[in-house]
Amino acid sequence: MDLSDLHIFRAVVQAGGITRAAEKLNRVQSNVTTRVRQLEQDLGVDLFIREGKRLHLSPAGRMLLGYADRLIALAEEARDAMHDTTPRGVLRLGAMESTAAIRLPAPLNDYHTRYPEVTLELRTGNSKELSMAVLTGELDTALVAEPVADAPFEKVLVYDEELAIVAAARHPPIRSPRDVGPQTIIAFEAGCPYRARLEQWFAQSGEMPERIIDMTSWHAILGCTAAGMGVALLPKMVLTTFPQRMFLSIHPLPPNLAKAPTVMIWRKGMHAPKVSALLEVLTAHVAAEGKPEAPKASRRRAVNAGTRRRNGSAKAA
Repeated sequence: MDLSDLHIFRAVVQAGGITRAAEKLNRVQSNVTTRVRQLEQDLGVDLFIREGKRLHLSPAGRMLLGYADRLIALAEEARDAMHDTTPRGVLRLGAMESTAAIRLPAPLNDYHTRYPEVTLELRTGNSKELSMAVLTGELDTALVAEPVADAPFEKVLVYDEELAIVAAARHPPIRSPRDVGPQTIIAFEAGCPYRARLEQWFAQSGEMPERIIDMTSWHAILGCTAAGMGVALLPKMVLTTFPQRMFLSIHPLPPNLAKAPTVMIWRKGMHAPKVSALLEVLTAHVAAEGKPEAPKASRRRAVNAGTRRRNGSAKAA
């Protein structure tokens, strides 16, 4: 059974017979008869009660007609959607846990307001998991940290995160892995690009951490670090919402390790309107965040100047 079978079946019902349906479909009568018979054989039921040349829907035919109407309408909707430039439907977005928690609330709120016909589904994970999910079609797009393979994806830089070593407040200055000493490293599970960067930092100095504790939440990582259980490597932006910031110390990484580009990726050839709209909202928010705020004194002068101009206009009137 395919859509063309359902189209012919419905045409016969609407036309009230084979002959009129054949004329409407611009087919020969024998072809329409054969297709209806094949559909009945495929389903194993009689769709019509035949009285000479007259056809009446059987109970099974009446049931199929309801499904045929819905399937044909859905197919037409899908065809129209392929050429629809309005963001709509389900957007399956992936993001790293820290990005989802810190970077996305404001732009996703804006996205909901602008595009109410889009239903957003958010999934968190490490960059490797999310990239694979985009590749297999489980996600429409994802925000992941470089490096990401170029061949299967389109990608656009969205955030350029600054990384740092985080330790307890009274920890001595950390300039290399040797300054960490035999401490525990607290990190996300294997596959996290920040953990890979931390391991690279140790490897470049010929050192190895004594042990690594896996965590699934950056809140937990910062909490354990503040308690002196070990050191961690995280984007600085996660510290902005950590209430116990005073119990932490921040130590810079070498310039070649300090930046972690976060890119938005999607499969090549799969750039849907809802994905384009999300990229537009994200880049607009990044641009707004990057604009320097005018000094308070300058803002006061601007406000006072505007007030004087309005007052002057009122007197002139």
